[in-house]
Amino acid sequence: MRAKINELRQERASVWEKAKALNETVLAASRDFSADEQTQYDSMMSDMDKLKNQIDRLETALKTDEEMNNSGGGSQFRQPPSGNGGNVDARSTPEYRAAFERFLVNGVNALTPENIRAMSADPDAGGGYLVTPQQFVTELLKEVDNMTHIRQFATVHTLTQAKSLGVVTLDSDVGDADWTTELRTGNETDIELGKRELRPHPLAKRVKVSNTLLRLSAGGAEALVRSRLAYKFGVSQEKAFMTGDGNQKPLGLFTASTDGIPTSRDVVGSNTATEIKADTLIDALYSLKEAYQVNARWGFHRDVVKAIRKLKDATTGQYLWQPGLQNGQPDMILARPFFQSEYAPNTLTTGQYVGIVGDFRYYWIVDALNLAVQRLVELYAETNQTGFIGRYEGDGQPVLAEAFTRIKMG
Repeated sequence: MRAKINELRQERASVWEKAKALNETVLAASRDFSADEQTQYDSMMSDMDKLKNQIDRLETALKTDEEMNNSGGGSQFRQPPSGNGGNVDARSTPEYRAAFERFLVNGVNALTPENIRAMSADPDAGGGYLVTPQQFVTELLKEVDNMTHIRQFATVHTLTQAKSLGVVTLDSDVGDADWTTELRTGNETDIELGKRELRPHPLAKRVKVSNTLLRLSAGGAEALVRSRLAYKFGVSQEKAFMTGDGNQKPLGLFTASTDGIPTSRDVVGSNTATEIKADTLIDALYSLKEAYQVNARWGFHRDVVKAIRKLKDATTGQYLWQPGLQNGQPDMILARPFFQSEYAPNTLTTGQYVGIVGDFRYYWIVDALNLAVQRLVELYAETNQTGFIGRYEGDGQPVLAEAFTRIKMG
């Protein structure tokens, strides 16, 4: 599989060289792309994206194989230790998980009265509300991590008891130390601390699954339901992490706010109303302190990346975008990795945000583990399907403005 990945990477690099050559020809002639050239260039960009998707799928499969082999065949569900006087949470036991599987396939009728009492999230067990096993929640959130870019790079906290997470922020920093004498201590400076509350907000999604699939799914009903809920939760979370207004939802990276990233962290540079300029990307990257540049990455919509692929450094003549050629090496913009999100802004008009660069560890996310699943039987009986409603609680926001810089059109 590694050989195939290398082959695809080389093929992708070859396509990129052809695209650069076409762009160089147009630039040398001091003209715009002709209709045929634009079609040819767009086709090569499309081929590069397709090859990148193939590479990503193969690398994910390779990583999964390695994880399965290292875990001894993928047996993840072990009885948690109960010795040394520790208490075992019933939700983490194999028995609880087996009962939950029966519930997903056959509903409440497949459970004993004791099961129902132990698993009910509220008194109305007949409605199908049951608290999910801890392993289910953990794996669901792991799958969501793989689907949402921000979660992969952010700092994630899990709330098990508290209702919110207070984020201490330094609103006014200490002044520089003073050179003084042995008996003096320098000038006094006050430290002003602000506090932001990350409070989990409810998020609910509904999925429908074929009854035949529920019975025959090779990975089990639990894995099937989890994968669909992960997709649904992932889409909603990614949108909120990007552009959420912070009102009963996360505060997004592209939402100007004094509670997150203010407008003082915006860079327009030499951007026009319709064009992103290479100098602006350079300005944005170097507006970050070196401490944040070490772990910095870019975030764009694919339409914006498409425009950036044509940009060159005016000093060196090198393209700002460079393809990753080695296994595990990502594509780069100005020697920094980037991600593409469908939910990042992509409108290249005056005053609109089109990208961000920063250390995404300073975007904080909180998850609450009280995930509940409701099973809907009669509603979809005519189509031989069963519905499931998942209910999750979480929140997120940037916690250090200077760790980010947003890119704005002129």
